[in-house]
Amino acid sequence: MIPKSLIIAVDFDGTIVEDAYPKIGKPMLFAFETLKQLEKDGHRLILWTYRNGRKLDHAVEFCKENGIEFYAVNKSYPNEDPTDKDVPRKLNADIFIDDRNVGGFPGWGELYQMISNRELEVKTKKKKGLFGLGR
Repeated sequence: MIPKSLIIAVDFDGTIVEDAYPKIGKPMLFAFETLKQLEKDGHRLILWTYRNGRKLDHAVEFCKENGIEFYAVNKSYPNEDPTDKDVPRKLNADIFIDDRNVGGFPGWGELYQMISNRELEVKTKKKKGLFGLGR
């Protein structure tokens, strides 16, 4: 079954903002506009970052000030208890957006096209019966 929406985990430093850790860098070109559009398209966004404590709080607040409130922060679900030993440490996400991925960070415009085209491609192939997509 093709998910109607994707769960997208997004890194903060070097991805949403320029890397200036521990400070907050300038927003990356089109970062907030693209994140807002992804939310509008029905996707769930998770902030997935190395930051914790006050540094994490500042990053979350910075995103809120720029119009983005994440579905969850450094966890798969909003009410997930990170101290629960039965909760896996790996996030449940369909896509991970990070500046340290293989090949580097392509930019928000290209990322949006990749995500949008992936959905279109999967839906088209599914209709043609070529393959199914599951989680």
